[in-house]
Amino acid sequence: MKKLIVLFLFPVLLFGQTELDNINAFFQKKQFVKAEKIVLEYLKKHPNNIKAIEFLGDAYGHQKKWDDAIIQYKKLVNKHQNNANYHYKYGGALGMKALSVNKLKALGIIGDVKKAFLKAAKLDKNHIDTRWALVELYMQLPVILGGSKNKSLGFAKELENLSKVDGYLAKGYIYEYDDDPELAEKYYKMAISEGGSLTCFNKLTTLYENQKQPEKAIKNIEAAQQKHQRNALHYQIGKVAAEYNTQLEKGETCLQTYIANYSAKDGVPIAWAYYRLAQIYKHQKNKEKALKHVNLAISELPNIKAFKKEKERILKL
Repeated sequence: MKKLIVLFLFPVLLFGQTELDNINAFFQKKQFVKAEKIVLEYLKKHPNNIKAIEFLGDAYGHQKKWDDAIIQYKKLVNKHQNNANYHYKYGGALGMKALSVNKLKALGIIGDVKKAFLKAAKLDKNHIDTRWALVELYMQLPVILGGSKNKSLGFAKELENLSKVDGYLAKGYIYEYDDDPELAEKYYKMAISEGGSLTCFNKLTTLYENQKQPEKAIKNIEAAQQKHQRNALHYQIGKVAAEYNTQLEKGETCLQTYIANYSAKDGVPIAWAYYRLAQIYKHQKNKEKALKHVNLAISELPNIKAFKKEKERILKL
C-alpha cells in the first residue's frame, strides 16, 4: 500500500480572500505548520466553517499527522455524507495511517479505508482519484482481506471510460504488480501513444529498470526528451548508464549537460549528477576523475552515505 494515495490537499474555496491568500502562500511554500496555525485561529471564531475544517485536515495531512487529519475529515463526512471528495480524503488519511502502524492495527483500519473509497466512487461516477485508489488497494491487499485483481481491473476499466490514459496506466500498474511485464509494457506504451506525458514515459522507464533492461530504459528516456525537452531527463539517462555500466560515454555527456544547465526546478540536486559521473569514471577505471567527482558530490551534500561508500570503492581502484 506504499503508493496507495496521492491526496489533493488544495481546496479551491476558503473562508475569506485575505485568509485564502495567506493560506495559499503558506501551502505553496510548504509551510504547513504556519498554515495550520492560521486555520486553527480562524476556527476558534468559526468552528463550523466547512472549508476551514477541510483546510485544517489538509494541513495535517501534509505533515503526516494522520490521526489529526482523520478527525477533521471525519467531521466533513458526518456533515456532508454525499460529498465524494470528503469520503476520498477520509479514506486516504485512514490508508496512510494504516501504513504507519503495525500490521495488526492496520487490519482494523483497512475495512474503513475500503468503505470510504467505495462510497466516494458510488457518489461520483467521474471521480478519477478514488478509482485509482481502489485499483491500488485491491491489488495490494491480500486475498484474505478482500484483495482482488479482477476488482482492480474493473476499476481500471472505469478509469479507461473516464480517461484512456489513466485506464492504460492503471492496467500497466496492475500487470506490473502482478509480475506480467509484457502486458505492463503494452499498456504503458498505449498510455504514451494516447497521452505522452512525462508520467507515462516515466512509468515505462521504471518498468524497464525494474526488469534490468537499461538499453530499453535509455531509449525510452531519449524518446521522452525528444518530446518534452527537460534537463532532468539528461540526469535520468546518466543515472541508468552509471547504475548498469552501459552506454557510458552517452551517460557522461548527458550528466555534463545536466550540470551545465542545472536549476532547482530540475528536481535532482546537482550533487547526485557528480555522484553518477563518479560511478561512470569508476567503471572506466579512471580513478582520478572518479575521485574528483565523488568529492564534489560530498562537498555539496556531505551527509549522504551513498557518496561516502562510493568514495571508499573508488579509493580501492
